[in-house]
Amino acid sequence: MTMSVGWYLRRLSRMGPREVGGRVGDAVRRRRWRSAPPDCPSVTGARFTAVLPAGTIGAVPPDAAKRLVAEADRLLAGHAAYFGVDRDDMADPDWWYDPKTGRRAPSGYAFDVPYRDEDAVGDIKQIWEPSRHQYLTQLAAAYAITGDERYAERVAEHLRSWWTANAPLRGVHWTSGIELGIRLLSWVWIRRLLDGWPGAAGLFEGNPVARNQIWHHQRWLAAFPSRGSSANNHVIAEAAGQFAAACAFDWFPASARWRADALKSLERQLRSNTFGSGLNRELATEYHGLVLELGLAAVAEADAAGVPVPATVRLVLVRMTDALAAVVDSRLRPPRQGDADDGHGLVVDGAGTDRWASLLATGDAVFGRLAWWPAVTGTDVRTPLLAALITPTEPPVTRPPSRPGHFADAGLTILRGPGEIWCRCDGGPHGFLSIAAHAHADALSVEVRHDGVDVLADPGTYCYHGQPEWRRYFRSTLGHNTLQLDGADQSVSGGPFLWTRHARSRVLVAEPSDAGVARWCAEHDGYQRSVHRRRVELTAAAEELRVVDEVRGPRREVRLAFHLGPAIAADLVDNRAQLTWTRDGEDRSAVLDLPGQLSWRAHRGATEPPLGWYSAGFGRKEPTTTLVGTGFADGARGFTTVLRFCG
Repeated sequence: MTMSVGWYLRRLSRMGPREVGGRVGDAVRRRRWRSAPPDCPSVTGARFTAVLPAGTIGAVPPDAAKRLVAEADRLLAGHAAYFGVDRDDMADPDWWYDPKTGRRAPSGYAFDVPYRDEDAVGDIKQIWEPSRHQYLTQLAAAYAITGDERYAERVAEHLRSWWTANAPLRGVHWTSGIELGIRLLSWVWIRRLLDGWPGAAGLFEGNPVARNQIWHHQRWLAAFPSRGSSANNHVIAEAAGQFAAACAFDWFPASARWRADALKSLERQLRSNTFGSGLNRELATEYHGLVLELGLAAVAEADAAGVPVPATVRLVLVRMTDALAAVVDSRLRPPRQGDADDGHGLVVDGAGTDRWASLLATGDAVFGRLAWWPAVTGTDVRTPLLAALITPTEPPVTRPPSRPGHFADAGLTILRGPGEIWCRCDGGPHGFLSIAAHAHADALSVEVRHDGVDVLADPGTYCYHGQPEWRRYFRSTLGHNTLQLDGADQSVSGGPFLWTRHARSRVLVAEPSDAGVARWCAEHDGYQRSVHRRRVELTAAAEELRVVDEVRGPRREVRLAFHLGPAIAADLVDNRAQLTWTRDGEDRSAVLDLPGQLSWRAHRGATEPPLGWYSAGFGRKEPTTTLVGTGFADGARGFTTVLRFCG
């Protein structure tokens, strides 16, 4: 996906003068660095002291350790999976190869690499992900738990291979700050987890190649931070990685300055990226998880190094943790909202470990759980490791005395009912900052689950680069459980991570409740000359969800979409759909009565254009049923949809 002149003009229009000036300075700096590459300063007496306290590894639950070792054994055998692509070449990887397209990224000066162009580079996510080295943190953790030197030796082989193949400022792995930041964080934990291995010091502090890489990574991050309209989760990853490295690898003349600047940026950006309620401002749940993981990892490094952290950092993290506890369903699944690319801040667990349960377990360990938090029964490796480094402190904030159901600043409301009915209603801002990079055109959408099963589902994300028709579909209005007018999106896209006009929503009623009738009502102005208003009522006694859509304005063509989860079978007759599924071996059912004034059709796995798809994770998609009603809105009456669960 190459960027046109029009895209650059649209992107420029979303920047302020300060951001433009900063980007001009970046361009000048890139030209200067091309001709005058600096050398890492000489270092003597470098030591690594940020080790785990004694007894930490012994606190890892046996079942979590077993899952990790099984994952490490698969990695030793050369097997890994990234974004739906299984790889069997990870025993000796080609760091620039994309197995999805078969292409290999070009070499040369980093800032000349057209990494957005899949035809020239391949799928950049497939190339970048292994080089975050989070699979190496898994191998290092397996060594720490078992003492088996095969894991440590494989880590050392791959790090030396990567450092040789990716000289500073050469190639695709030096083009994006988030990649450098997460990679630095991985290196810190690799060194920590390998501390008992005799070769650890020779691999890191005693290795001039490693020191050169660590220094250049930090110099890069200090020079090219994400700016202005791009200062979303990327800038937090950059600051967290820079800070972690400057704490744990405190070997260079600039380390103290890098550490202070990164901490200042991290504190400011955590506040900027987070609503007062604790939800992430990107309104993309997986990035809430990423930012929380990065923040916890940064605090762990600060406490391990004895570096004071502003109270506001812990305040934001405890609010984020409480907000996560508040929005998850009965199976600890949070909303599927906005973009999701399976990105993690720190990976030391094996397959089958629940990410959200792990974050709540860590929150319990370092902040203390509240009485209304859901129970966490799973285990993980990461929690005891982080808890061993983070100094428990009383959170500097008054925490919610009961489970919140409405987050006014984020415009997110969770309605809950009996039988584990969970309904997310979206009446919040379109996205974060002027480009709203990770937003979807999903104003007033609903997401409904029953005992953790997607019934009315948010379809997900699937892809970022290289497949523009799929990128458009998965973030479109028609791709969500909401109403579309005249075939247009509510917000106007200017590119795969750029929105040039944002629908504005406002919540009129928010009365979440576990009993009686829970109500929500909101409207948005995304359609010129018309206002879409939606009311949702969840009646506990009847296990019934009622959705009423009204369009105020001139007569418009309507398409109303309801996307069913992949586990749901649907039998549509006229305007009634019988829904059936199985949960834990038990048959479940519901009836969906759709507005009779619209003409209804079921779509499944259509490709021209895309319709009827669900993406469980980045790079993966599967057919599912989407019910679409077409007709006209003339303002005379609303469209009423009723979902009734059957016992």
